[in-house]
Amino acid sequence: QVQLVESGGGLVQAGGSLRLSCAASFSGYAMGWFHQVPGKERELVAAISRSGGSTCYADSVKGRFTISRDVAKKMVYLQMNSLKPEDTAVYYCAARRTYSDCTREYDYWGQGTQVTVSS
Repeated sequence: QVQLVESGGGLVQAGGSLRLSCAASFSGYAMGWFHQVPGKERELVAAISRSGGSTCYADSVKGRFTISRDVAKKMVYLQMNSLKPEDTAVYYCAARRTYSDCTREYDYWGQGTQVTVSS
């Protein structure tokens, strides 16, 4: 069964940091992190290839967020630094069979974790 479970969300002050984690029930997929605010489309934040050798970031998070993965543990992480109130959203982990830079087309999704950044 394909399953993605996110954790690590919460409330943080502007300028602070959070690390999101995503536990996958499978291996061998490219992974991505998305965020979504009410009334808007889900947007890609960062993506990582199956090996972890390639990554892609939304312009809004470059230099602040880092995506990484532990292939052996089937885990994907999103380290978020210098958080801003506009980063407030539900963050979703997603998987697709092949890596394709910053594509928004993914096959599997987690349930999401809320990140709230206060000013």
